[in-house]
This record gives sequence, structure tokens and C-alpha cells, in this order.
Amino acid sequence: GAGVHHTELSLLATLGLKLRAVRTKNGALEFETDEVRFELDETGRPIRAYVKDRLETMKMIEDWMLLANQEVARFVSDKVKGKKPIDQTFIYRVHDSPKSDRIEELRIFLKAIGHDFETHSDQIHSKDIGKLLRNIKGTPEEAVIQMATLRSMAKAVYSHKNIGHFSLAFTHYTHFTSPIRRYADVMVHRILESHLDGSPIAQDELQSYQRTAMYVSEREVAAVEAERDSTKYKQVEYMSTRIGETFNGVITGVTENGLYVAEKETRAEGMVHVSTLKDDYYHFVPK
Repeated sequence: GAGVHHTELSLLATLGLKLRAVRTKNGALEFETDEVRFELDETGRPIRAYVKDRLETMKMIEDWMLLANQEVARFVSDKVKGKKPIDQTFIYRVHDSPKSDRIEELRIFLKAIGHDFETHSDQIHSKDIGKLLRNIKGTPEEAVIQMATLRSMAKAVYSHKNIGHFSLAFTHYTHFTSPIRRYADVMVHRILESHLDGSPIAQDELQSYQRTAMYVSEREVAAVEAERDSTKYKQVEYMSTRIGETFNGVITGVTENGLYVAEKETRAEGMVHVSTLKDDYYHFVPK
């Protein structure tokens, strides 16, 4: 009955929180990025735009997915240890540590808005960034700092070489399971099957996996851009019927030409050109 499911879910949730605590302790980064959703009328025009709630149950599923992905990567890595290169075939999900010049830019930016960003050597650790993100939680500049920090990051990709995952603070990680089926998962399932039943992987098959890993990494970037563009399109469509109204917004960026402002509810972003700021004369200082 319902009681049984409740017991199991509570147990999963409790253990999920423990997994999350261990990840945080090891330096895993939690970027709270907002997902904008739209309510459409029958013609497909947005009549409401809102930020989707991130529920505890969603985080719980994430906790267990991360564990499954980590364990599969670790299992294969242990299984192929010491074997010749072709028998070590696997596709990892890797995330390189940020480049030092990117971190230096971030440090300068943070100093300008009154935050000291400590790092303990040239080699940045995700724990340093984790500490920064915890320190700014709940401050007005939180969103801006999160965005700047994300921009300083390398991009996560698929690779047959395991260099670990910087922002998850995992030494072994892959995409084995996911609520959105990815081709990377299918590859990982096939390779895992080979390792489990001991059937050898041919040289040309190995090369095709390496090529495909690069290809799916590229397609992922395209998919993210398409998703971003479709959200922007719907935000514009929604806002085009609200011209003349006054909104609350947050400044998300400053350039020579003006300010970027995001509207609070819909997160719709736009440029306020310096020529429209009539109350004073403004001069841009990049630093």
C-alpha cells in the first residue's frame, strides 16, 4: 500500500541526503541554475512564464543517478586495470579543472564587488569554489557570481581518457543512466556488456567509440544552445505583449554599451542602452 512506498521513498531520500553531504565534503559544486517554464494557450503563445521549482524528490533522483554513474565507471576502471590499452576501452564523462587565467579573471571580478577569493596554489580545487558559492548564498549578488563562476569553468565532455570530473569531485564518472536517453549511455551500456561477458573490443570499434565521444560532445553543446534559444524566444514572445509595463529586475552584466537586466519573474533578459540612461552621464570602467 501507500505506506510501503512512503517508507521506501523516505529511506531513499535520507540516504540521498547522506550521499549529497559526502559529495559536498569532497568538493562537489552545486550550481542552482533556474529553469524557466511557460504556460501556453491553445495557439502555443505563452500566457505565463515562471521558474520551475526544484523539488527534494528531483534532487534525490539526481543523487542516485550520480551514484549509479560513478559506480559503473569505477567498476569498469577496476576491471580493466593493468590490461593492455585496447582492453581498457570505456567512455567517461570528464570535466577538466578551470584554466588559471580564467580563475585570475574571476578573482579580479570578485575583488571588484567586494569578495576575496582564496586559492591555495596554482592548482585550483573545487573545494575553493564550493566555499565561495556557500559564502555568497542569499546575497543580492549571488546570481551574478554564480554566472561568472560558471563562465570560468571548462566544459564537461565525453572521452575515452579518464581525467576525473572537476565539478562533481569524482575520480571516476560516466553517463550510464539518465531520465533523458543519451547516445553516450547506449555506448556505455555496450562497452560495459563487453567487459562483463569478456567479449573483446576490436580496434576499429574502439576508434568508432572515440570518434563518437567527440561527436556527442559537440551535439550536446548544440542541444544546450537550442534549448537556451527556445527559452529566449518564448520570453520575447511573452514580453512583447507587456510593452509599457514596469518590472523589477536584476543587473546581470555591464558593458560599454549599457546594462544587461533580467526581469525577476520570467528571467527575460535585455539590454538597457547607455543612451537611455538620461538622469546622468555614465562612464564604463571594465575593472
